[in-house]
Amino acid sequence: MATEMPTNELTLNCATTALLVMDYQTTIVERFSGGAAGLTTRVASVVASARETAVRVIYIVVGFRPGYPEVSPRNLSFKTLRASNTFAASSAGTEIHGELTPREGEVVITKHRVSGFHGTDLDMILRANSIDTLVLMGIATSGVVLSTLRQAADADYSCIVVKDGCGDLDAEVHRVLTEKVFPRQAKVVTCEDVVAAMRRPSP
Repeated sequence: MATEMPTNELTLNCATTALLVMDYQTTIVERFSGGAAGLTTRVASVVASARETAVRVIYIVVGFRPGYPEVSPRNLSFKTLRASNTFAASSAGTEIHGELTPREGEVVITKHRVSGFHGTDLDMILRANSIDTLVLMGIATSGVVLSTLRQAADADYSCIVVKDGCGDLDAEVHRVLTEKVFPRQAKVVTCEDVVAAMRRPSP
Protein backbone atom coordinates (compact mmCIF):
# COMPACT_ATOMS: atom_id res chain seq x y z
CA MET A 1 0.00 0.00 0.00
CA ALA A 2 1.43 3.38 -1.03
CA THR A 3 2.39 5.76 1.76
CA GLU A 4 0.58 9.08 1.57
CA MET A 5 2.91 12.08 1.24
CA PRO A 6 2.64 14.75 3.94
CA THR A 7 0.37 17.56 2.77
CA ASN A 8 3.03 20.14 3.69
CA GLU A 9 5.78 18.52 1.61
CA LEU A 10 7.53 21.05 -0.61
CA THR A 11 6.95 20.63 -4.34
CA LEU A 12 8.68 22.45 -7.19
CA ASN A 13 8.30 22.71 -10.93
CA CYS A 14 11.98 22.87 -11.85
CA ALA A 15 11.24 24.34 -15.28
CA THR A 16 9.64 27.45 -13.79
CA THR A 17 11.83 27.83 -10.69
CA ALA A 18 14.94 29.97 -10.20
CA LEU A 19 17.44 29.76 -7.37
CA LEU A 20 18.68 33.18 -6.25
CA VAL A 21 22.14 33.09 -4.62
CA MET A 22 22.46 36.56 -3.16
CA ASP A 23 25.48 38.50 -1.89
CA TYR A 24 27.64 35.41 -1.39
CA GLN A 25 30.77 37.44 -2.04
CA THR A 26 34.05 36.66 -0.31
CA THR A 27 34.08 39.80 1.86
CA ILE A 28 30.51 39.24 3.03
CA VAL A 29 30.96 35.53 3.71
CA GLU A 30 34.13 36.20 5.71
CA ARG A 31 32.30 38.79 7.79
CA PHE A 32 29.65 36.23 8.65
CA SER A 33 31.94 33.20 9.03
CA GLY A 34 32.04 33.45 12.82
CA GLY A 35 28.38 32.52 13.13
CA ALA A 36 27.82 30.71 9.86
CA ALA A 37 29.71 27.42 10.12
CA GLY A 38 28.90 25.25 7.12
CA LEU A 39 26.78 27.92 5.46
CA THR A 40 28.55 27.98 2.09
CA THR A 41 28.74 24.17 2.04
CA ARG A 42 24.97 23.91 2.52
CA VAL A 43 24.33 26.54 -0.14
CA ALA A 44 26.71 24.76 -2.53
CA SER A 45 24.68 21.56 -2.11
CA VAL A 46 21.52 23.38 -3.18
CA VAL A 47 23.30 24.97 -6.15
CA ALA A 48 24.60 21.55 -7.24
CA SER A 49 21.11 20.06 -7.04
CA ALA A 50 19.66 22.98 -9.01
CA ARG A 51 22.18 22.38 -11.79
CA GLU A 52 21.38 18.67 -11.87
CA THR A 53 17.66 19.31 -12.17
CA ALA A 54 17.76 22.26 -14.61
CA VAL A 55 16.60 24.83 -12.06
CA ARG A 56 17.96 28.17 -13.25
CA VAL A 57 20.71 29.50 -10.95
CA ILE A 58 21.00 33.29 -10.75
CA TYR A 59 23.66 35.07 -8.73
CA ILE A 60 23.10 38.53 -7.32
CA VAL A 61 26.05 40.61 -6.13
CA VAL A 62 26.57 44.14 -4.90
CA GLY A 63 29.03 46.38 -6.74
CA PHE A 64 29.72 49.93 -7.86
CA ARG A 65 31.52 51.77 -10.64
CA PRO A 66 34.71 53.69 -9.84
CA GLY A 67 33.74 56.82 -7.94
CA TYR A 68 30.44 55.30 -6.77
CA PRO A 69 28.15 57.35 -9.04
CA GLU A 70 25.26 55.09 -7.98
CA VAL A 71 25.47 56.14 -4.33
CA SER A 72 23.51 59.11 -3.03
CA PRO A 73 24.84 61.00 0.00
CA ARG A 74 21.31 60.68 1.38
CA ASN A 75 21.59 56.88 1.49
CA LEU A 76 22.87 56.13 5.00
CA SER A 77 23.85 52.53 4.33
CA PHE A 78 25.56 52.89 1.00
CA LYS A 79 27.41 56.14 1.62
CA THR A 80 29.28 54.20 4.33
CA LEU A 81 30.36 51.68 1.70
CA ARG A 82 31.59 54.50 -0.51
CA ALA A 83 33.58 56.03 2.33
CA SER A 84 35.27 52.69 3.00
CA ASN A 85 35.81 51.97 -0.71
CA THR A 86 33.94 48.70 -0.29
CA PHE A 87 32.59 46.81 -3.32
CA ALA A 88 34.14 49.07 -5.92
CA ALA A 89 34.44 47.32 -9.28
CA SER A 90 37.21 44.68 -9.31
CA SER A 91 38.28 45.41 -5.74
CA ALA A 92 39.40 42.57 -3.48
CA GLY A 93 36.61 40.56 -1.92
CA THR A 94 33.91 41.43 -4.44
CA GLU A 95 34.18 38.07 -6.20
CA ILE A 96 31.67 35.31 -5.49
CA HIS A 97 32.92 32.88 -2.84
CA GLY A 98 35.03 30.04 -4.23
CA GLU A 99 32.62 27.28 -3.13
CA LEU A 100 29.89 28.92 -5.18
CA THR A 101 31.66 29.98 -8.37
CA PRO A 102 29.15 30.49 -11.21
CA ARG A 103 29.36 28.23 -14.22
CA GLU A 104 29.55 29.53 -17.76
CA GLY A 105 26.14 30.72 -18.86
CA GLU A 106 24.77 31.35 -15.37
CA VAL A 107 23.46 34.86 -14.91
CA VAL A 108 25.23 37.23 -12.50
CA ILE A 109 23.32 40.42 -11.71
CA THR A 110 25.04 43.40 -10.10
CA LYS A 111 22.85 45.51 -7.83
CA HIS A 112 23.49 48.91 -6.28
CA ARG A 113 20.94 48.73 -3.50
CA VAL A 114 19.81 46.16 -0.93
CA SER A 115 17.13 44.42 -3.00
CA GLY A 116 18.02 42.20 -5.92
CA PHE A 117 15.22 43.81 -7.91
CA HIS A 118 15.75 47.53 -7.37
CA GLY A 119 17.44 49.08 -10.42
CA THR A 120 18.37 45.71 -11.98
CA ASP A 121 17.08 43.58 -14.84
CA LEU A 122 16.24 40.64 -12.57
CA ASP A 123 12.49 40.83 -13.16
CA MET A 124 12.99 41.01 -16.93
CA ILE A 125 15.23 37.92 -16.92
CA LEU A 126 12.80 35.96 -14.77
CA ARG A 127 9.78 36.79 -16.90
CA ALA A 128 11.67 36.18 -20.16
CA ASN A 129 12.38 32.66 -18.92
CA SER A 130 8.83 32.00 -17.64
CA ILE A 131 9.98 31.81 -14.02
CA ASP A 132 7.19 32.07 -11.45
CA THR A 133 8.83 30.56 -8.36
CA LEU A 134 11.89 31.89 -6.53
CA VAL A 135 14.08 30.07 -4.02
CA LEU A 136 15.98 32.66 -2.00
CA MET A 137 19.31 32.23 -0.20
CA GLY A 138 21.51 35.12 0.87
CA ILE A 139 23.48 37.19 3.31
CA ALA A 140 22.10 38.98 5.18
CA THR A 141 18.71 37.68 6.19
CA SER A 142 17.78 41.18 7.33
CA GLY A 143 19.25 42.76 4.19
CA VAL A 144 19.10 41.31 0.70
CA VAL A 145 16.81 38.42 1.65
CA LEU A 146 14.20 40.58 3.36
CA SER A 147 14.25 43.30 0.69
CA THR A 148 14.20 40.91 -2.27
CA LEU A 149 11.43 38.80 -0.76
CA ARG A 150 9.24 41.86 -0.23
CA GLN A 151 9.57 42.95 -3.85
CA ALA A 152 9.21 39.43 -5.22
CA ALA A 153 6.01 38.83 -3.28
CA ASP A 154 4.59 42.17 -4.40
CA ALA A 155 5.38 41.14 -8.00
CA ASP A 156 3.35 37.94 -7.49
CA TYR A 157 6.20 35.42 -7.55
CA SER A 158 5.79 32.31 -5.42
CA CYS A 159 8.61 32.57 -2.88
CA ILE A 160 10.59 30.06 -0.87
CA VAL A 161 13.18 31.16 1.70
CA VAL A 162 15.86 28.65 2.64
CA LYS A 163 16.45 29.52 6.30
CA ASP A 164 19.74 27.63 6.73
CA GLY A 165 20.91 29.01 3.39
CA CYS A 166 20.77 32.53 4.84
CA GLY A 167 22.96 34.23 7.42
CA ASP A 168 22.81 37.29 9.62
CA LEU A 169 25.14 38.80 12.20
CA ASP A 170 22.20 38.94 14.61
CA ALA A 171 20.93 35.41 15.28
CA GLU A 172 17.78 36.71 16.95
CA VAL A 173 16.89 38.90 13.97
CA HIS A 174 17.39 35.88 11.70
CA ARG A 175 15.11 33.79 13.93
CA VAL A 176 12.33 36.39 14.08
CA LEU A 177 12.40 36.97 10.34
CA THR A 178 12.39 33.28 9.38
CA GLU A 179 9.86 32.23 12.03
CA LYS A 180 7.48 35.19 12.24
CA VAL A 181 7.90 37.58 9.29
CA PHE A 182 8.84 35.59 6.18
CA PRO A 183 6.06 32.96 6.52
CA ARG A 184 3.55 35.69 5.70
CA GLN A 185 4.92 35.88 2.16
CA ALA A 186 6.95 32.73 1.60
CA LYS A 187 7.40 29.09 2.45
CA VAL A 188 10.32 28.84 4.86
CA VAL A 189 12.26 25.60 4.47
CA THR A 190 15.72 24.04 4.86
CA CYS A 191 18.43 23.25 2.32
CA GLU A 192 17.56 19.59 2.72
CA ASP A 193 13.90 20.31 1.91
CA VAL A 194 14.81 22.15 -1.29
CA VAL A 195 17.22 19.49 -2.51
CA ALA A 196 14.57 16.81 -1.94
CA ALA A 197 11.92 18.85 -3.76
CA MET A 198 14.22 19.46 -6.75
CA ARG A 199 14.89 15.73 -7.09
CA ARG A 200 11.23 14.74 -6.94
CA PRO A 201 9.28 14.54 -10.21
CA SER A 202 7.72 17.93 -10.99
CA PRO A 203 4.01 18.15 -10.17
